[in-house]
Amino acid sequence: MVVTLSPRQISAKSFHSGIATHNRLTFHQFIRKSTKFARPRNPPNGIIRAYIENTNPISSFASKVIGSLPVIGLIARLVNDEGGLGGDIIDFAEFRRRVGNKCTITDSRAFYEFQDRRGRAGDPLYVLLCCWLAAVGAGLLKSEEILEGVARLRLSNDIEFEEQNFIAKMSEAKERRAKLKAPAPTIPMELRVEKALDGIYVCCFGRDPIEEADEKLLIVILNAVFPTVNRSEIERIIKDKAKKVAEGGADEEFPTKAKPLSKEAIQLQMKDLQFLKQNSIELLEKKTET
Repeated sequence: MVVTLSPRQISAKSFHSGIATHNRLTFHQFIRKSTKFARPRNPPNGIIRAYIENTNPISSFASKVIGSLPVIGLIARLVNDEGGLGGDIIDFAEFRRRVGNKCTITDSRAFYEFQDRRGRAGDPLYVLLCCWLAAVGAGLLKSEEILEGVARLRLSNDIEFEEQNFIAKMSEAKERRAKLKAPAPTIPMELRVEKALDGIYVCCFGRDPIEEADEKLLIVILNAVFPTVNRSEIERIIKDKAKKVAEGGADEEFPTKAKPLSKEAIQLQMKDLQFLKQNSIELLEKKTET
């Protein structure tokens, strides 16, 4: 098992102390870590569109054309704040940036209060990873693959490995679809919300019940990530899930037997282990010299 450093834990108490001036920035820095800051764009007419939806077909076609041009496409990817040109898969860093650009202070507070309630398993990055898999991986990943991955994340705390593993799976699925010339399935945003909630439950709750306080926070969180889905529909989805859990009907969602990792995934883990081992040796040598 690869051991990685967990993201810095931030409590809701520290969040409340500086809410008037610094909290929005702190939240964005946290969920967009390892990515370059981008200037937020004001949505047209004050309407926030979901990151996954493109309501302008002409713009979508132009993006695909630009993305297919080798030099122009490369430059466009470097300067484009949104990413995803030419039908690219939206990676986790881009996803976090898009969500962060649209989060309000209330949204940010909900993420941290959820973490305070669920502990390490409720880390905002874990919650966002579950949402990313449902939003971007819908149609490319099987439901059991998502649930197996987030269940593994709950134990290993290795979010970087899971991200790379899922990116590889989505890329393979996309290549297979391209070879078969099969059209991408149309998956409603409401169904993506349900899949995101399934992942959050397995990763963040284990088999614990979803309490009323959790429901309220999840409504805010999922509404922030999936802004085009009616809030009333999100509330219904969460309440139905909480009822299902209370009645013992959610046990079937947990992987009964972990499937072996692919050869590529094992090689990736071995590289991580070698990197950690080499770093440990170098640190010991430096301490010995001093």
